[in-house]
Amino acid sequence: MADLIRAALVQTNWTGDKESMIKAHEEYARQAAAQGAKVICFQELFYGPYFCQVQDKEYYSYAESIPGPTTERFQALAAELGMVMVLPMYEQEQPGVLYNTAAVVDADGKYLGKYRKTHIPQVKGFWEKFYFRPGNLGYPTFDTAVGRIGVYICYDRHFPEGWRALGLGGATIVFNPSATHRGLSAYLWQLEQPASAVANEYFIGAINRVGIEELGDNDFYGTSYFVDPEGKFVGETGDPHQPELIVRDLDLGLLAEVRDRWAFYRDRRPDAYDGLVQP
Repeated sequence: MADLIRAALVQTNWTGDKESMIKAHEEYARQAAAQGAKVICFQELFYGPYFCQVQDKEYYSYAESIPGPTTERFQALAAELGMVMVLPMYEQEQPGVLYNTAAVVDADGKYLGKYRKTHIPQVKGFWEKFYFRPGNLGYPTFDTAVGRIGVYICYDRHFPEGWRALGLGGATIVFNPSATHRGLSAYLWQLEQPASAVANEYFIGAINRVGIEELGDNDFYGTSYFVDPEGKFVGETGDPHQPELIVRDLDLGLLAEVRDRWAFYRDRRPDAYDGLVQP
């Protein structure tokens, strides 16, 4: 595996129906592959609107099995393009059992597994407990053609424990697909993930959708980016208003340098942390 990995993120707006969203993301993946990208991550709940602005059982219909039809469609595309894919979707495990999930597919099209969002908000504009159970799969990492990767979805980013668990699991890149509103979190957006990249000594790809959708007033502000383990943005952040394919080169060789300089994993004190995991 090369030290230099070309990676891609997609931030986009709601096109009006599931099939057109899927087709748009297939085209983004092809464009990324044409630019040499070997891994790509889409935004949270990528093929739908951010329906959590309302509480309406109608939107349960967006859920599907994982793996299932959309996963399989992108498995074929991943194999065709030779690209690792992270696919954030609405999962139905069985009727009435629903999760906010990301599937991970390797560059040969093999389905590697999934992460289920652990921390579920329930506040105005983000009524997620109406739609999702808390994840129950822990914090898996996935061995891929571009190295070991992890996923941490949107609201999860406010909780440091999962970031650390992914680092302890060997992740070199963690993807954080999101749907977050300008007035609520724009200030935090460029603080939390860079700080987490430094604290846990890996790269983070942070993705946010764009635009105002018909279901509410949330103004999704894009500004997607990669950040390195020194807390520095890799290139410019994404546009705050427009759809964009973001392609950047990540120098994984920096990981060893940073982990030698700042030996955070060596100097951990798990023997002193018992109180942190008490309810």
